[in-house]
Amino acid sequence: MNKKFLFLTKSAIIAAAYFTLTILFAPISYSLMQVRIAEGLCVLAYFTPAAVPGLALGCLLSNLSSPFGLIDIVFGTLATGVAAFFASKIKNKYLVPLPSIFVNALVVGYVLKVMISVNYLLAMFWVAAGQILACYGIGLPLLLFIEKNKFLSGLFKK
Repeated sequence: MNKKFLFLTKSAIIAAAYFTLTILFAPISYSLMQVRIAEGLCVLAYFTPAAVPGLALGCLLSNLSSPFGLIDIVFGTLATGVAAFFASKIKNKYLVPLPSIFVNALVVGYVLKVMISVNYLLAMFWVAAGQILACYGIGLPLLLFIEKNKFLSGLFKK
């Protein structure tokens, strides 16, 4: 199999997983106090660059269902894509979730400020809290599990 095909396949699988998790947990995926479980997948960028477009595409597809409309589709997707890119550059596995927490707090916090007229700092706080739960509560254990499992880490090899 050629490398481009494998890259696209990994990206598509990650996008599908992100979309599925977001829609499955929709009641907590779109709100001021959101915990987007799918953001735990941000750690996959530690293993493969294919995660960057996969996470962005999964977010884009998920945000088509967002109650916040076009602003969330555009800026929420950009936030996840940028965060995944920065996460892919981090070598310390314990720091990999940080870009998702900070970038989404800033960007999605602003989206919420605009869309539901909430205080920006309050919105940033709640988005960051949800991201911490998803990225460190789910994502980091996932990263450690993949790293320990030779078969899985081979699937995600850079």
